[in-house]
Amino acid sequence: MDCCNKDTTLELYPLTYSKRHNFITRRLGMSESAHPEAGKVPVWLIRIIAIVLLISSGIAYRAIASLIIDTAINLPLPLNTLPIVIGDWAGMEVSIPTITREYMEKNFADDFISRRCINRLNQTYADVYIVYCASRPGSMLGHKPRVCYVGNGWIHDSTEKSHFLTRQGREIPCLIHRFHKPAPLYDEVVVLNFYLVNGELATNQSGFSGVLGRRYNLSRNPARYVAQVQISSLLENSIRSAASDMTEMILALLPDENGIVRAFEHIQPESEILNKE
Repeated sequence: MDCCNKDTTLELYPLTYSKRHNFITRRLGMSESAHPEAGKVPVWLIRIIAIVLLISSGIAYRAIASLIIDTAINLPLPLNTLPIVIGDWAGMEVSIPTITREYMEKNFADDFISRRCINRLNQTYADVYIVYCASRPGSMLGHKPRVCYVGNGWIHDSTEKSHFLTRQGREIPCLIHRFHKPAPLYDEVVVLNFYLVNGELATNQSGFSGVLGRRYNLSRNPARYVAQVQISSLLENSIRSAASDMTEMILALLPDENGIVRAFEHIQPESEILNKE
C-alpha cells in the first residue's frame, strides 16, 4: 500500500511542480509590473501628466485670449463709412432683428451695418446687411440665412448657387435663398448672401469652419477676418441690381487678400457728399 502511494506521488510530482512553477512565475511578473524598477516612471503616469498639461495649456490659452479680445478689432475704415448714396440707391439705417443682434453681441461681431436702400428710379428696395468678425473669425459659424431667417419665423423654400457681375465687371459667386411666411402674415423674401475670408470670396462657411479658422485673432490683425454680405428684398431683380451697384464699394472697405483697404482711394467722408448735394 505504501509502495503504491509512493509510486503515485512520484508520478504526479512532475505535473504538480510544473503547475506550481507557472503560478509562482505569474505572481512574480505581476509584482514586477506593479512595482517598476527604481528610477523608471510608469507609462500610465506619463500619459496622465501629458493629458493634464494639455488641458492646462488649453485653459491658459482661452484665459489669455479672453483678455486680449475683450475689445473689438477696428477696421481702418468702419463699415458705416459706406456712402449713403451709391448710384441710384439711397440708404437709411434700420434696426436688425433682436435674435440676430443678440447672436452677434454674444459672438463678438466687431462691426456691422444694416440699411434699407431705395432705388430712386423705380422705388424698389433692397436691405443691405454687412457684418465683420475679426476678434473671433470663427464666430460667424452658424450665422447664415437658413438659420437666422428660420429663427425669425420664415419658412425656407429653396437655396441655389448663383453669381452676379459688379459694375466693374467682376464676377461674384453667391447663394440665393428664398423664404416665405404663411397666412395670415403671408410674405416673401429673396436673400443674396456671400462671405469674405481674409479678403477672399466664399459662398459657404467651409473656409472658416476648421480648427485654424476658429482660432482667436491674438495678433489683432484686421486683415484676418470673416465678413458676411447679405442683400434681401421681395424681388430677385432688386437684390441683383443692388448687389451689382454696391458690391465693389463694400469690398473696398474690407481688407483684401494682401491686407489693403482700397476704400481709401475713392470713398469720401459723408460730410463732403452732403455738402455737394
